[in-house]
Amino acid sequence: MFGAGAAAGLEFRYDRIKSGNTFDAHRLLHWALEHGKQGELKERLMRGYMTEGQAIGEPDVLVSLAADVGLDAAEARTILEGDRYTKEVRTDEALARQLGITGVPFFVMAGKLGVSGAQPVESLAAALAKAWELAEPEPVVEGAVCGPDGCD
Repeated sequence: MFGAGAAAGLEFRYDRIKSGNTFDAHRLLHWALEHGKQGELKERLMRGYMTEGQAIGEPDVLVSLAADVGLDAAEARTILEGDRYTKEVRTDEALARQLGITGVPFFVMAGKLGVSGAQPVESLAAALAKAWELAEPEPVVEGAVCGPDGCD
């Protein structure tokens, strides 16, 4: 795992990891999605946790990491002090239980197919192809332009 991570430019520092509850980090990820920053925040959280040894269960750390990717620190703090996105995270947890998820990483595709653990590219590609088959296609209108977000 270390070699694969290093080859991808990742430095895993398990000696620095500080365990904690990531529920609030998941709430901030839902918020970040609304601002088009979910991927950036997810990467920043993982680097903070896996490389820098930051305690991503702590509100001050989460606010700082959100600000690092251009999200509003004051709004992040307000979210963490309240219960915004709690329902969304609980829904994610329920889906995880329904799919039998017991570890991470875990990929949910088409809301119906789950793939557990780090997988080779070929396995993920096969799972994506199967998910595409399971997805309910939108009706195609003649002359419409279709992409990954649907048809115009």
